[in-house]
Amino acid sequence: MLALKFLPLAFSALLPVINPLGSALLLLGLVGPEKPEVFRILARRIAINTLFFLLAIDLGGAAILAFFGISLPVVQFAGGFVLAAMGWNLLNQKDVSTETSVQASPANGSSLRDRIFYPFTFPVTAGPGCIVVTLTLSAHAAQKNPIDEAFAHLGIFGGILLNCIVVYLSYAYAQKLTTKFPRQTVHGVLRVIAFILLCIGVQIAWKGLDALILSMGKS
Repeated sequence: MLALKFLPLAFSALLPVINPLGSALLLLGLVGPEKPEVFRILARRIAINTLFFLLAIDLGGAAILAFFGISLPVVQFAGGFVLAAMGWNLLNQKDVSTETSVQASPANGSSLRDRIFYPFTFPVTAGPGCIVVTLTLSAHAAQKNPIDEAFAHLGIFGGILLNCIVVYLSYAYAQKLTTKFPRQTVHGVLRVIAFILLCIGVQIAWKGLDALILSMGKS
């Protein structure tokens, strides 16, 4: 069944791009030393926003590409470079002390609510890389049989939902992440995620380039 094929594919492709652990540390710095209840409320709303945001891109992906006259190989080639650059920058950035991040000045409740979609959902949680990956998955989900296509998008939805659950858990307990794990362990995990992201970007770009070369040979 296509749903079982696209669910792990969507989950594994989006997880390094969303980078819940790294994004949670970034959110911690942006929000500041608020109460745990505030982080849980923010985490729930951000996860829901991310779910609907990526789902809209998935369902409207084919229409978006058609409207701008962009082919899938071009999206893969350009988007792969974007992902690879993001992974490279994350892999080589200097370690930032989590203790310093926590000392950021707290924001009031109204200010936090106004920032739930921008910048907490986009681009902190679901940035340009997520858009590229979701568009690519959406294009691959296109099938001749409408039922097969529906199951493919159902699998993508499942992968997005699982990522949003991970986002919620990471954000809701962002403060505990800095106390339960040594700082070097956290940054070590981030480096591994960055390397995976770099590899995914190169793989996507290579597939796009290969398809473009083949299309040139046919023309």
